Order: sequence, then structure tokens, then C-alpha cells
Amino acid sequence: MPLPSSFKSLVLGSALALLVGCQTLTPDAELRGTGDLGVVVERATGSLLIVDTSEHTILRRIEGLGDLSHASVKFSRDTRYAFVFGRDGGLTKVDILTGEIMGRVIQSGNSIGGAISQDGGYVAVANYEPGGVKVFESAGLDLVADIPATYRTPAGETERSKTVGLVDVPGNDFVFSLFDAGEIWSLDMTHDQPEITRFEDIGEKPYDALISPNGRYYIAGLFGEDGLALLDLWHPEQGVERILPNYGRGEERLPVYKMPHLEGWALAGKQAYFPAVGRHEVLVADTTDWTLGKRIPVQGQPVFVMSRPDQRQVWVSFAHPKNDVVQVIDTRSEEVVKTLAAGDSILHMEFTPRGEHIWISARDSDHVKVYDTDTFEELATLPAQSPSGIFFTDRAHRIGL
Repeated sequence: MPLPSSFKSLVLGSALALLVGCQTLTPDAELRGTGDLGVVVERATGSLLIVDTSEHTILRRIEGLGDLSHASVKFSRDTRYAFVFGRDGGLTKVDILTGEIMGRVIQSGNSIGGAISQDGGYVAVANYEPGGVKVFESAGLDLVADIPATYRTPAGETERSKTVGLVDVPGNDFVFSLFDAGEIWSLDMTHDQPEITRFEDIGEKPYDALISPNGRYYIAGLFGEDGLALLDLWHPEQGVERILPNYGRGEERLPVYKMPHLEGWALAGKQAYFPAVGRHEVLVADTTDWTLGKRIPVQGQPVFVMSRPDQRQVWVSFAHPKNDVVQVIDTRSEEVVKTLAAGDSILHMEFTPRGEHIWISARDSDHVKVYDTDTFEELATLPAQSPSGIFFTDRAHRIGL
């Protein structure tokens, strides 16, 4: 039965109205996904650059994010939203497609990073002042848990510790370390009330930590002594194991100009690569028994030691005063094969998801450089105001990043 012409006109008119209405919702927005996007932190100006990692371009700048002198960024599961953790205790939710700030809370006096739960529902923040972890609902940034990092001093007094090395782990849990207390805590968010498991006496002054890509091993670096502390999350009943305890034994300690960062987790085959605290070395450990295999000499004190996604290379950045270059280690020969002068005060590196390119921020040169990781050819130089952290959206789908 043919439709009446009046009904056809009504349907057509409604469809056109719907189409026009959809177009007018975002008249200036480009239809695009978020898979090749990322952000660059501009630490001196409290701003964020949204970048296209395929085109090597800056899409927009977002301002008003507070003190970003030691900022880190995590992404929502759908990779549309970036959660920015500022040094001033600010937690900011940013829409990277529209450039809008969706929410912002000042949740402490001094914070040092954060993590997002496995299901994407919670955002946790590690705090220096006051020491502890706060957990927020990711949609609206409503506070759902406040975990003070309290411990007993040798004198029997109760104090609060700085919290560091906060990561997400499978099961909607978080794990973090207590710098002043020498402890590791596991925070379970799967129940009505948060549940904490404490691991005490793990070593002196854990300063940062990493989680293995499969979520099994949590490893805290120790600033107060040589070695690292390892927690096997598949067998937490075994407690914390000390690994690489003697790598600096008998050697003179060097001044530490910048604390190494462990989050990059350089893993290649059965080998793990770590920055040696205060030494001009990258340590290589066998992950089957966590014994020290080799000490690779590098040109300065390593800060970031990061593995290319295919694990064929490890890229290393350095602390002051030798922080104007990065070095590349070939994991087959375990030797430095390339040194690149990428700018003054290099702070951060980030691989594209499959590792064909690497982005490097040079704070005092006010630029970000992009290199081909096979040929080491410079592909682009992007202007940025005191750039530091670089974070790409593929991190949303990797444990601990």
C-alpha cells in the first residue's frame, strides 16, 4: 500500500530536522576518533596541548589547570577524557575532543600522580600533603574514599607518610607505597567499604614503583638503600621480596640530581631494565629469578628507561647536568647504539602505540621533537611552553599506565 504524500513529507521533514539538529550541536567540531590523540603538559603555564600523533600537529591548548610542575595524566576507558593530576593537589577532568574542562577539584595540598581503576569507575590520587590516597568517582569527581597513610614511628607516634608509586592493578584494586614508612599498601575497591592490605618493612624510602604489563609484579624502587622491593600480586601471601640488593655494594654513592622514574617499565623478553639510583648505569635483571644480569654504562644518571613496544630497543633519558640527550640501547646486544641531542632539559618520552615514532619533550628548548625509531630521523619539531609529560591515549588500555 503506497504511503500518503503528506506522511512522506512528514517523515522527510522530521529526518531533515534531526540531521540539522545534529549538525548544530557541534558546528565547529571535526568528526574524529581519539585513538591517535595525546596530550603534552606545559608545566610553566599550567596548560595542556592536545596533539595528533599521526599528523604530528597541535590541535588546541587548554589553560587553567593549576600547578603542573610534576603533572601526570590518565585517560578514561573510552579515551575521550584526560584526568590531569597537578602538583597543587588539583584533579582536573578534560574533554580532549572539545577542549572543555569538565570538572576540577583541589583535593590536597601536594599530590604526585594517580591511577584509574580497571572498570574505569574510580580515579585515585596519591598525595604528599597530607599523606594518603583519595578515590573519586570518575564521572563527576565525587569523593568516595579517603585513605590516610598512617604509620607508627619507632618512638610509637602516629604520623602520615607521603604516598608514591600509585598504580591500578587487575580486580579494581590500587597499589601504592609509603615513602616515610617503608611500606606497600593494596587498596581493594570491589566492596562496599575499601579494604587495605599492608606489607611492612619493605625497604628504606620507596620513591616510585612500576607494575609489570600483565599486572603481576609491583616493584618499588628504594632511595634509602640499594635494591628494589617486589610484590607478587598473584601470591601476595608470600610477602615482599628484596631484589637486586647488592648492585651498588662497595661503591661510592653519587649525588642524585633527579629521582628516577620507574613507571615506563622497560621489559624485553625475560629481561627487565631499571635505572640505577645515582649511577650512570641501566641495570638488567632476569625476570625468572630477579637476579642482576648486566650493568649497561650510559652517559649520565638515568631518569626514564622505556622499552619500545616491540621490545627491540630501550630508550633512556637523564638527569641534570647531562640531560640534553637521550640514548638508545639495542636489547639484542645490550649496548648503546645511538645518542640523540633532542634539546635542553629533556624531561619525557612517549612512544606511539606501535613504536614506530617517539616524542621527546625538551623543557628549556620549548619544543617537542618526533623521531623515527628505526632510522632516528627527526620527523617534526612542535613548539611548546616548557613541555614536560607526554601521554598518548593508548595508555587507557594498558595496566598501570
